[in-house]
Amino acid sequence: MTQPAPSGRVLSVCVVHTIHPISRPAVVDSAIDKRAVSGPVDVTELGLHGDRSCDVTFHGGADQAVYAYDEAEAYRWAEELGREVPAGWFGENLRVSGLPVTDAVVGTRWSVGTAELEVTIPRRPCAAFARWTGEKTWVKRFTARGDVGAYLRVVRVGALSAGDDIEIVSVPDHGVTVRDLFTGVSAEAMHILLNTPDLAPKVYREARDMAARAARRAPSV
Repeated sequence: MTQPAPSGRVLSVCVVHTIHPISRPAVVDSAIDKRAVSGPVDVTELGLHGDRSCDVTFHGGADQAVYAYDEAEAYRWAEELGREVPAGWFGENLRVSGLPVTDAVVGTRWSVGTAELEVTIPRRPCAAFARWTGEKTWVKRFTARGDVGAYLRVVRVGALSAGDDIEIVSVPDHGVTVRDLFTGVSAEAMHILLNTPDLAPKVYREARDMAARAARRAPSV
């Protein structure tokens, strides 16, 4: 493990506010509408108390229990879009500051409140996200920017609140970031993840998929 970096802070804790029928045809509803809540919020292996996912295949489950987004990345979007992007606008559970999120090393562990969380996989934009934002070509733009935030699994259940410090407990030595996993540009990086023990199962699934894509893009000899 590398030396832990300085700590960050939770700016807002968000849970589902309203279920909207804006997802793809196979899934009638979407829980992307998250809003900030006050007070300590319990967090279990499947996420925050009061939150839910309508599509647990892509947006929930133990390996995607909590979704975090960086305030600095949100600010860049606000500037580009010319609109406010309040906490929860990206469907995130935690709006945070002061530490890397998209550029966090996969497997990094955060201590937040009395809980401990582990960085797992990137958020991949979908049609429901695009419809929620109302922005044209949103999936393409969000993908091109690459500031996608990170999902986390819950290593230790507990409670967390807005204003809590985020202590980086450990950072794996492999050095592959959430952004690397999102872009999959380097097949070598994907193979490094595949050979790193004790990561979340969905990390291996994503790494296999992205390694296969990289192989298909490689010029034939």
